[in-house]
Amino acid sequence: MADHDTLLALRGLSASYGKVAALDPLDLTVERGQIVTVIGANGAGKSTLLNAIMGALPNRGHSRGHILFQGRDIQGWDIERRVGEGLTLVPERRELFASMSVHDNLLLGGFRLHRAGVRGWRDTLDEVYALFPRLRERAAQLAGTLSGGERQMLAVGRALMARPALLMLDEPSLGLAPRVVREIFQTIAQLRTTGVSILLVEQNARAALHVADTGYVLETGAVVLSGPAAMLAGHPRVVESYLGLGRQTAG
Repeated sequence: MADHDTLLALRGLSASYGKVAALDPLDLTVERGQIVTVIGANGAGKSTLLNAIMGALPNRGHSRGHILFQGRDIQGWDIERRVGEGLTLVPERRELFASMSVHDNLLLGGFRLHRAGVRGWRDTLDEVYALFPRLRERAAQLAGTLSGGERQMLAVGRALMARPALLMLDEPSLGLAPRVVREIFQTIAQLRTTGVSILLVEQNARAALHVADTGYVLETGAVVLSGPAAMLAGHPRVVESYLGLGRQTAG
């Protein structure tokens, strides 16, 4: 693809916590309209990668290298500026406002657009409710009373309210029943039609590779394999190390 189709390009991105290296220098590319997945075991560095892209590394964490987003190097930018440029992260913990309603959580997701005076930002609410009809049914319910699957839907819906160019998802299947996992991944695949690109970090390799265009395998902070998702799904190393687990968790 031509350079103008590249939404995110990581070039030699590394991360560390104090003197402890968490990510080896790596390259990764997300083209516009793509779903790209990063798979790997727990502790492989997947969440660290997303936090480095977002500028949100905790515990004296810092990153080096280049993060090119929509053609500009955003390394050194604060989180708010990255969000303003169209980057959104749904963290593993989801971080909803439990004592607020579903509706109000969604409106908060669009607050930046409201503050910026973007016209029609509330129209996104109807799009989110169309994508997640259950959220419309639960609109007046407190977020803290939702099921795990509904909370994940709300977290994704709230992120979409910001109209991101790139939606980053950290372990969206974590802790969910197999039936709900299938539902969440069907929705992730459906998001492609909205025009948003997705960077998906997952332990459930089978489900992730099924919806993705391109995949990267991360082990102990290093990319050990990358390529078309369909190719990785048939790679002996991936089959042996990850797809047995995926068969159990994805149902």
